[in-house]
Order: sequence, then C-alpha cells, then structure tokens
Amino acid sequence: MISVLQRCHNAKVTIDNQIIGKIGKGLVSFLGIQKNDDKKKADILIEKTLNLRIFNDSNQKMNLCIKDVNASILVVSQFTLCADTKKGRRPSFLNAANPEDANILYQYFINCLKNHGFQVESGTFGATMDVQLINNGPATFILNS
Repeated sequence: MISVLQRCHNAKVTIDNQIIGKIGKGLVSFLGIQKNDDKKKADILIEKTLNLRIFNDSNQKMNLCIKDVNASILVVSQFTLCADTKKGRRPSFLNAANPEDANILYQYFINCLKNHGFQVESGTFGATMDVQLINNGPATFILNS
C-alpha cells in the first residue's frame, strides 16, 4: 500500500464539475492499493498518517502531527501509484490490487480515519476525478506499508 501525502491549505475533488469532497487545512492522501495489501498494512499507513510530524509548530519546525493541528483529510484512490515503470515506456499495473479488493481496503482506510475522529472526505473509487489542492510548503511525503 502506498500513500502520497500532501500537506495542503485546501483541496477538493470533483467529478463532472460536481464537488465530491472538499477540505480546508489538512492532508491529501493519494492511496494506491497493491495485490498483497491487507488491513494490517492499511493500519500501518493509518497510524503513520495520523502521527507523522509534518505540520509546523510556532518555530516553523515540522514538529506537529495532524492530531495536533485539528486538520482534515481528503483521501483519493489512485491505482497508478502501483505502476511499475522499470521496463519500456508503458506502465505496468500488474501490482495493483483487483478493483473489488482495493475498494474494500479503500473504504476501510477512510472509515478508520473517521473512527479516529477526523473530518475525512474522499473521491469516488474507480472514477475519473479532478483533484485541486494548494500544497502547503510544498510538503509531500511518500509512505509505504
């Protein structure tokens, strides 16, 4: 399981010009789910997402986690994170989980974040989406379970 986290001032995801999810200050998590991923791996990424100290304190040092700054999370499924680009010019998606299994873990990831008390918005699994965000920093982190 792969998550690309971007710290943001605000973000939204739209489908056909309709806003599906929208947050203010917080994190955008682009989530890629691979064939061998399971709830245990999701739990690892959830814990890391909630506790990674990537928000600035009063001294402008990355010393605070999302729990400390009362921010929101936008989760967007992105199977292209699972692409293998080592050979040739066309990405291979053989490492990506099948859509049914991936959607179950995607929903699990979202629900676990909500169960921790966060405002969580999301895209629609498997849809073509437009994501807009204002990256704060810029600050982008790649997490692997």
